[in-house]
This record gives sequence, structure tokens and C-alpha cells, in this order.
Amino acid sequence: MPSPKKKPIDQKSADLKPDTENPEGQFMTTNTGTRINDDQNSLKAGERGSTLLEDFILREKITHFDHERIPERIVHARGSAAHGFFELYKPLGKYSKARFLNDTKIKTPVFVRFSTVAGSRGSTDLARDVRGFAVKFYTQEGNFDLVGNNMPVFFIQDAMKFPDLIHAVKPEPHNEMPQAASAHDTFWDFISLMPESAHMIMWAMSDRAIPRSLRMMEGFGVHTFRLINEKGESCFVKFHWKPLLGMHSVAWDEAQNISGKDPDFHRRDLWEAIESGNFPEWEFGVQIIPEKDEHKYEFDLLDPTKLVPEELVPVQRIGKLTLNRNPDNFFAETEQVAFHVGSIVPGIDFTNDPLLQGRLFSYTDTQLIRLGGPNFHEIPINRPVVPVHNNQRDGHMRQTINEGQTSYHPNSLGGGCPFQAKMKEGGFTSHAERIDAKKIRERSKSFLDHFSQATLFFNSQSAPEQDHIVNALSFELSNVNVPAIRERMLGILSKIDKGLAQKVSANIGVAVPKKTGQLNFSVPADADPKSYDSVIAKSSLEKSPALSMVNTVKNSIKTRKIALLVADGVSASSVMAIKKAVEAAGARTELIAPKLGAIKTDGKQDLQADKRLANAASVLYDAVYVPGGKKSIDALCAEADAVHFLNEACKHCKAIGADTDAEALLELGYFAGLIGKDPGIVVGRKNNVKTFIEAAGQHRFWEREKPRKVPA
Repeated sequence: MPSPKKKPIDQKSADLKPDTENPEGQFMTTNTGTRINDDQNSLKAGERGSTLLEDFILREKITHFDHERIPERIVHARGSAAHGFFELYKPLGKYSKARFLNDTKIKTPVFVRFSTVAGSRGSTDLARDVRGFAVKFYTQEGNFDLVGNNMPVFFIQDAMKFPDLIHAVKPEPHNEMPQAASAHDTFWDFISLMPESAHMIMWAMSDRAIPRSLRMMEGFGVHTFRLINEKGESCFVKFHWKPLLGMHSVAWDEAQNISGKDPDFHRRDLWEAIESGNFPEWEFGVQIIPEKDEHKYEFDLLDPTKLVPEELVPVQRIGKLTLNRNPDNFFAETEQVAFHVGSIVPGIDFTNDPLLQGRLFSYTDTQLIRLGGPNFHEIPINRPVVPVHNNQRDGHMRQTINEGQTSYHPNSLGGGCPFQAKMKEGGFTSHAERIDAKKIRERSKSFLDHFSQATLFFNSQSAPEQDHIVNALSFELSNVNVPAIRERMLGILSKIDKGLAQKVSANIGVAVPKKTGQLNFSVPADADPKSYDSVIAKSSLEKSPALSMVNTVKNSIKTRKIALLVADGVSASSVMAIKKAVEAAGARTELIAPKLGAIKTDGKQDLQADKRLANAASVLYDAVYVPGGKKSIDALCAEADAVHFLNEACKHCKAIGADTDAEALLELGYFAGLIGKDPGIVVGRKNNVKTFIEAAGQHRFWEREKPRKVPA
């Protein structure tokens, strides 16, 4: 084997990525740089003798292997991430002095991690769950971590309850089941005793909990934060991420099937989109609330179970986030990235939200055990782009070699360095909020309305979305074995919407309780805790259109995957017409055939199948089209998998298209009666392709669920 040639160092690349390693053309070495002569055999005492303790190469290799797994995150363990940048549309100087929110010429580097909450690292992407949406901004003033979710509210109001929530939703401790699922007794036992979770449960049981893609979901900062301007003036802010592809979901039955077919569905989708140059984009939005309006609304801005309706405070879109580079190494970047809600920069500050306050402690504490010690900030993915100077020293896995005699302040031997920065020099100063109160363990009365926004959310959903919430609650509670828990939950649902409670009741075989009774939850001493009704309020808004996904972007098939069902004898012109039109619209096609290899067409050129029917599934595609060609259609009609593929696509309300002579295959399906009546089923030659693409751009035809004629 020829010796590798030493490649010259590309200084430009080295400067951009100084911590990366590429083995191409290099000798193998130990971790201290000694070249290795033999990586196949350990050092032994003779040919068949015992291995020697002095084999430092073996010991280093085995020791590192023994330690190459670190404790997974307690929550948000399963994640996917990407690099990108943030660009500002307009300066926000009136509200914040943060430099990255004021300079439109700066491209701020970011690293974004998406995740599920409840499951382990090895769980499925398609669990019904909240999705984490964490953004690390590498700003010129230090790192700012916006550690959010794809839902704007949370289950609990106080961080004291977070361990209880997670213990309840995790697999039950006596049998370690179920994985990445909330459909079990301990979760609903907890939720049924915590009416403050009512609003979040509506979100978690909605289609928001099963997104089509990580690229097609919103993101929220959840909490109310503060912005501080140069004058030291404060205002409140809610942070939003709005996907430019719109918000789209999958059907629950579809999600379960995807989990079996491709549990990496979201991870693969994000990776492939970036690799193909279809960079995911979100616009950054803010809801600005003047400090004088803190108590203006019928909800408390500090309550993390409440949102600020966009009809009351519009979202101003001030910039754009673009993800354009996949990680080079999953462990080094996606797994070792350490987000912290306490990583802020001058111009951004906290509020007294009791859940946020607990998170400020929890994140640092978690990273200490997960990443092995206090120097996790020195891991390359966590390092800021600005220099770090302080008197913190030593500790496990310290990487910085600190020069100088002093490591304390004040000092004279080191010239007083590093210096403290005054506010006008960019030094961070906390907002001077007046505090004058007694130490108590109570909730504010303003936190006691648990149902009005849950009702607002449910009322704001379209009819199909409301049906999905009913079905989700019915599915979850049907997996609860204790009738008393189901009954308590129906009591809570009746306070959100009586019709909702009755529909779920009919599905789970438990009557809605006539008296909801007293819940075990914290109220002030002077409040009346006799019933749920003591804390019920009504929202002045009947509906909030922004809360429904039916109003999202639906005019594009960009980045979607379209399945083309083909067999020998397929019409080459029919295939090329649909492929050309779909790809021109920004989507991609895959040819699904009875077998892999060459597909003979009615022309001179063969096609190549991308997948075979036995390995493919409609749940992995956004729409399906059947090109013409009598021989091809005859062959597909004899394939039960082809008929099932179409039946399942119809059941999940997707667009289905077919050339005129392909109608025979569609007529074998259980949905044959919908041909010509359903706008999502397009058959014929005239404007066929154009109409099909327009239909696929609608994402789903949820009204098709009502007849339920497709038992695929």
C-alpha cells in the first residue's frame, strides 16, 4: 500500500474550522500524536501469550471506547441539528441594545437543535410530543441561546413541578414502558390532577404534536422575556419562529406507520433538504409589550401556560434564520451542544416567570453531569466567537492554557486584568426591577385561570383539527387502565368544551362526571378551592385564526416528495411530463416499481426504479401519481402492494393523480367512489399535471376523513 502524501494545510479552511479533523491522506496516530504501526494486533507475550499491560495503544483505544457514550439528556434526548445564520431585516434599537438585533449588515452564525421531549435517543421521530426548537446565536457580544419549543405554552407554571411532569411522562418505573409515549396511566394521572396543564394538553393533542417536517413547524421562546434599550428602558417580548414553508402535519395513523418504516424520518428529511440545497428558513418574530401594559390583559404575562394572542399583539417579523450546513460529526456537535436559557447578551433580560427562573438553575446543573464537568463551554460547538477572559481555572477536561500569574480579582500583579466592563463598554447589567415582597410558597391569583385559553385554542381549530384532538384524547385515554383517571380527565375537558368532553366520553366508555369536585392544586389562602369553577374565566376572544394550521402557507410543493407508481410498459412521455413539472415546482420524485432495476418504457430509453413496492410506503411521500401506459397499469393492477399504496395515501388525505389510462388502477381502490368528487384526486389528461401539483400544494384534504371509506 503506498504511503499517504502529506497534504498542505489550507490556512483559510483551518481558520474557519480549526477544530475539525479529516483523516484523508494522513497517518494514524494516538491521541498524543504518535504514529501507529499496527492497529490490528495487541502487544502480547509471544504469539499465543497474554496481552501486555504496557500496550499503551490498546489501553488508549479501549479506554476511549469505554467512555465514548455520555449520559443522554434527561429530556430532549433525541435531536437533530444544523448550522446556519441569522440576518436582521430592520434594527430594533428602540427596544433593545443587543448588537445582533441592530446591525442589518451582520450575518450572525447559529446552531439549531430540534428534538422530541419524552423519548430516549433511540426513539422514533414521529412520537406525539412537543418538539424542542433551540437556537444558539454566536453573537459579537457572546452567545445568546433561545431555548424554545414548537408550542408557545407549557404544562406547568412553576419549575418545582418539572421533575414530577417528566417522571410522569417517562416510561413507568416498574416496567420501563412505554417508550416516547404519553398514552399511559402515570402521565394522565398527573395531568388529571394538574388543571394548569389544560391549555398545553390541547396543543399536545393537536396536529402540532406530529409535524410533517422539522422544517414545517413554528418555534416559540415560551416565556415572556425583557428587551432593554440604550436608555435602560424595558419592554416585554415574546419570541417566535415562523416557517416559510408553512406549518404542516401528518395524520396520527400515518405517524405510527412512519415510526415503523423510518423512525429517522424527521432527521433524514432535515439532512437531505440541506444537502440538496433546499435550505430551511424561518422568519424571526417578536411581540412587543410596553412595560406599562404588563397588567393590561386578562392573563398574566409571567404565566408560561398562557400565550399572547396575535390578534391582541401582532408579531413583527424582524429577521430570517437560514440553515445551510449539516454537522460534520453528530456526537461532537449535535450531542455535545449545551444550550442554556441563561446565556443572554446585553439588551435581553429575564422576567420573573417561575418556570423560567427554575430553568436558569437547571441547565447549568444538567450540563455539569452530562458533559463531565464545568468546562463544557470549551467544547468547540459551545464556544463563543468572541474571546473569553475571566479568572475561572482548572476543572475536569480544561482545554484553555491560561497564561499569567494571577487568577483573582482585584489584583495588581496582573495589572488589574481582566477589567470589568462598564455598561457603556458593553458590560451586562440586569434590569433594575423593584422588588418588595415577602417570601412565600404560593401562586399568584392571576395564574388561576386554567381553561379560558384552552377553550380559545379548541374553538380556533378547524373542524378536522377539532376531530383530530378528539381522536388523540380518545386514543391516549383508551390506553389508561384506571377508570378514575379517565373520569377526572373528562371533568377537565368539560371545563374546556362540553361537546369535546362528550365526544371523548363516548369513545372511552366513561361518563362525564356531573360534579367535577375539588382538585389538588395550589391556590392562595383566600381563594375558594371548592370546584374548578372557582378559577374559570372566559377569554374576550372567541377565536384566534393564528392558532389554526388551516391558515398556513399552501401554495407550494417545494421540497416535497412525490411517489410515481410505475411498471414495465409505462408511458415515457407521461413519466417525463410529471417529473419535469414536479421538479420545476421545487419538489422531487421517486419511481416506485414492483422490482428494482431497469423499467422498460413504451419508448427507446429505460428508466431506473428508485424503490420497490415491497420496501416503499405511501406514508413516506407527500402525494402519489400514476403515469399512463396500459402494460404498466395492467402490471400494477396485479400488485396488491400498489393498490394498498394508493388506498393508504387516500386514507391519509393526500393528493392522488393519474393519467387517463391509469384510472383502472384507481378504480381497484376502496376510494373509487371519490373519483371526480374529491378535489384531491385528479384523473385525466387535460391540465392533469398542473391540477395535480396545485392539489399537492394544499398538503392534505382532511375533509376526506369524514366518509371514512378507505379502510387501508
